[in-house]
Amino acid sequence: MKTDELKLVVEWDKTFPKSEKVDHKKVTFINRYGITLAADMYIPKEPKNKFPAIAVSGPFGAVKEQCSGLYAQTMAEIGYLTIAFDPSFTGESGGKPRYMASPDINTEDFMAAVDFLSVQDNVDADKIGIIGICGWGGMAINTVALDTRIKATVVSTMYDMTRVNANGYFDSENNEEARYNLKKKLNSIRTEEYKKGEYSRAGGCIPLPVPEDVPFFVKDYSEYYKGRAYHARSINSNDGWNVIGCQSFMNQPILKYSNEIRSAVLIMHGDKAHSYYFGKDAYEAMIKDSNYTDNKEFLTIPGAVHTDLYDNLEVIPFDKIQKFFEENGVC
Repeated sequence: MKTDELKLVVEWDKTFPKSEKVDHKKVTFINRYGITLAADMYIPKEPKNKFPAIAVSGPFGAVKEQCSGLYAQTMAEIGYLTIAFDPSFTGESGGKPRYMASPDINTEDFMAAVDFLSVQDNVDADKIGIIGICGWGGMAINTVALDTRIKATVVSTMYDMTRVNANGYFDSENNEEARYNLKKKLNSIRTEEYKKGEYSRAGGCIPLPVPEDVPFFVKDYSEYYKGRAYHARSINSNDGWNVIGCQSFMNQPILKYSNEIRSAVLIMHGDKAHSYYFGKDAYEAMIKDSNYTDNKEFLTIPGAVHTDLYDNLEVIPFDKIQKFFEENGVC
């Protein structure tokens, strides 16, 4: 297996300060579709023969220079070897066309990250966890439903991307007629774009300042992606996904077998987040008719909005995350 040579930025270009408590380097690895992925690796400075390890990704449309990197660096400060990676078709990772999402390939991305960590000389392959944020929270649950190597999973402020693409926000378009009309519109775009020979972009977050009359969560996203965490490679900070980039999520429910997950899963969500229902319902589905409920937890964070769990260090419960991993064999 040979990775492609990617053009990786050398200088520190994250949206958060560099920690002097950990070492950092860029790494690459390959998934089973032959796509080379780019990641930032954070290594505790305190020497150790074998570290417990964590792979982090998300949010959906973000890059590793944004909050997944913040999570990874913070967990490395605690004592974990971590990687934050860009999914296929995004950021510094490979894959063409750009700005496409896939429930299948993106699940494979997380599994490929576990492949990579499992063979590192300084990683204990029996002590690997994953953290998925926002849309990658749902992907993390789908991954651990497949990957028995993962000992514990933390899901932060999750989205169920299949549900929101099939049903709309708050399930407001959860009917056959609405889904048919959306599919008809997207397929018309596919034909037109194939004629033109180029793909269009859906648009990222609304530029600042956002109009006063938009929903709070729209303002919340823009203030993160266009403001305090803008990044030149971030899909959400710029022109968004391909217009048809998420079409395949509409009929591929990724959480179907979540109640068969045997390893530990913590879902944490702010109760003021517009996305709270994704996390709450995903937890209920995970424990329904399950024989493995003892190591499943749902943590409500009072007062927190969606992006508080992106970068608000006074809200993200890293002490709880550490405790959860330790109690479930990733320590």
